[in-house]
Amino acid sequence: MSSAGPQGLQAVPEELQDRESWLDPFDWYERMRDEAPVRYDPERRTWDVFRYEDVKRVLDDDDTFSADPGEASDFVEPEGPGEGLILDTMLFEDPPRHDELRNVVDEWFQPRTLADREPHFRELAGELLDDAVGPGGEMDVVGDLAYPFPVTVIGELLGVPSSDHDRFKTWSDTLVEAASDGESADAFADRQQRTQMEMGQYFLEMIEDRREDPRDDLLSVIVTAESSEGETLSREEALGMCILLLVAGNITTTNLITNAVRCFAEADGDLFDDLRGDDRALTGAVEEVVRYRSPVQAMSRVATEDVTMRGETVEAGDRIIVWLGSANRDERKFEAADEFRPDRSPAQHLGFGHGTHYCLGAPLARLEAKVGLSELLDRVENVRLAETSLQPTRSSFVYGVESLPIRYDERR
Repeated sequence: MSSAGPQGLQAVPEELQDRESWLDPFDWYERMRDEAPVRYDPERRTWDVFRYEDVKRVLDDDDTFSADPGEASDFVEPEGPGEGLILDTMLFEDPPRHDELRNVVDEWFQPRTLADREPHFRELAGELLDDAVGPGGEMDVVGDLAYPFPVTVIGELLGVPSSDHDRFKTWSDTLVEAASDGESADAFADRQQRTQMEMGQYFLEMIEDRREDPRDDLLSVIVTAESSEGETLSREEALGMCILLLVAGNITTTNLITNAVRCFAEADGDLFDDLRGDDRALTGAVEEVVRYRSPVQAMSRVATEDVTMRGETVEAGDRIIVWLGSANRDERKFEAADEFRPDRSPAQHLGFGHGTHYCLGAPLARLEAKVGLSELLDRVENVRLAETSLQPTRSSFVYGVESLPIRYDERR
């Protein structure tokens, strides 16, 4: 696996560029925490941060560590049409603008709001599993549940036709994936740009439609919300918000559900039986999955001033990657950090980030995972992983597998 970023920079460390290392990066994380907890990678022109304490420090200090890639000393402003769409989101904004943008949609992702939608979410997951589970005793967790379920949910929330959900998935996968093996930086950048242009045109048409004819959906909220000064979001900000919700709204949950089934199947004993019918135990087990196999392994920041970390001087304008997946395995923070303990408490992981940019969709991801997994547990038992060669999700920061076949006995 290889990757080149939008400016031709290699995004994935050399140590994680083959299939096996990205399927199981945790030994490398451990070595880095011990030997080089803060290190500079000249090939990527990037600092890597691995320990829990340091990762949390970076995420907690918006003044020193900016989320805006434009703060980087070698940042190049995107020039082509559509190239900068993904940058026009709150993901890459610092306070106070970040908070203003987040407040537009925050209410829709509060647990109390989502609780009213849980019966419908359960119905959606149940319908998918009714089609997938049968006497054959085999299914693909990704293709049959973990992919279609969250993309349907976020599509419905935004208010887009169900016929377009597959296009949503293709677009969001392309935006987070790394380059294919042997793909040049230019070819990768061209493919990303085409995807952003297609998606941008699609959403621009929907944005104009909702401005003229608002409905009871999230897209209408985005385009009609007004600030305290009576201003609505710019077209670019509304478009960026749609793109962010599309990508984050299905990528994280797809990999959380998939990683959960993988963890449960590999656990000692029959964890599926232990969790079936026990919402509290399942909720705790999902939190441990987020820690143990975090769907998002890394986040990016830019230093706004010179700062010293572990004896290393990070200069203003330097890019920094904080490795959430490493922080969540830090033995300095977690007892038996490399063990999957479904009843671990308290969780205190950084799997959904920390501080200002704590994942907006975390409550939705948690609810979808709980609903999807509980519906699966109601229908199957004696679950085991099928014999196959797992392929990691092709991305520089998303962690999961492209397919997860399981075998099971159907519950009667």
